[in-house]
Amino acid sequence: MSATARLSGALDALAARHRLRRLIPAQGLDFASNDYLGLSGSELLTQAAHDALDRGVPLGAGGSRLLRGNHAEHEALEAEAAAFFGTEAALFMGGGFQANQALFSTLPAKGDLILHDELVHASAHEGMRLGRAETRAFAHNDVDVARDVLAAWRAEGGTGQVWIAVESVYSMEGSVAPLEDLASLARDDGAVLVVDEAHATGVFGNHGAGLAHGLDAEVLTLHTCGKGLGLSGGLLCGPRVMIDTLINRARPFIFATAPAPLTAALVRAALRALQSDPSLQAAAQTRVAHAHVAAKAQLGLEGLDSQIIPVILRDDERTMETAKALQARGFDVRGIRPPTVPRGTSRLRISITGNVTKADISALFAAISDIQQEQP
Repeated sequence: MSATARLSGALDALAARHRLRRLIPAQGLDFASNDYLGLSGSELLTQAAHDALDRGVPLGAGGSRLLRGNHAEHEALEAEAAAFFGTEAALFMGGGFQANQALFSTLPAKGDLILHDELVHASAHEGMRLGRAETRAFAHNDVDVARDVLAAWRAEGGTGQVWIAVESVYSMEGSVAPLEDLASLARDDGAVLVVDEAHATGVFGNHGAGLAHGLDAEVLTLHTCGKGLGLSGGLLCGPRVMIDTLINRARPFIFATAPAPLTAALVRAALRALQSDPSLQAAAQTRVAHAHVAAKAQLGLEGLDSQIIPVILRDDERTMETAKALQARGFDVRGIRPPTVPRGTSRLRISITGNVTKADISALFAAISDIQQEQP
């Protein structure tokens, strides 16, 4: 069988299981993106781009940071980000996936243990796959189980450094991690707590600095710039020695063209806006609170933690048909299926963005309720 025939057959099999992915344009009210503050198309960042271009900030880096690609905007962003997120140092990379890949494939060594939440980002798994440390999972947000898994590893003779990998807000569940308890576990073992703040940055914490700020433990955080900040890239923030190690040893950093200096300038502007304009975060929290009320009233959903609201329909076909029906009514909602989420948990992932109003939110949950009643 030829390669094209084999690949075509595999795609046909995905289609038969309602799991074939296609690129579709952004249309309708935005309940699908991660633009939680509505910054991506804002006048604030548009003006920041004009200002940066006027002062000669280049559109591209032209090379890796270790060659000629390092720019004053990169270094200014890293200094400002370290101060904003309360760490010794920061490193700006092209994206959150690249940053997690770099982190987990570089810092944990052979003989170490990466103890991770079972629902941690795929990018963390990719970094772990490329690294040399042992990996063990624990049940989602269950610190008691995490403690037991760690104790078992020590009892089996594990002597290396432990790295506890979690998200502060989980991208598909919308759940919030018990970071204080995880920090206690990290302190007890001398572990490093690695917190992916991708979906918390801009929305949670003081001035939107995330939920890991101020934890009493050794912490390394990742703040992606393509979600709440409305741009692209990722900021790894932590002890200077860890950042310097990544600069010297992380292949996804060393061999990648640097992010555009213009992007760095715009991320700086977004961080400054969070510090100077508390209404950005406050408005996001108001929308989220309204969504939680609407989701409970229309769908009976309770225990919601964040701007990410999963409506679990379980069946792949039903999930995609519901998403299609919502799109036809003008709501951009996407269906999420395995392997992105565990089998049997296909869902609508409702994202409360800065591009919708409270009236839009109420209309969405009413539409979901109507569609569910219409379905057999």
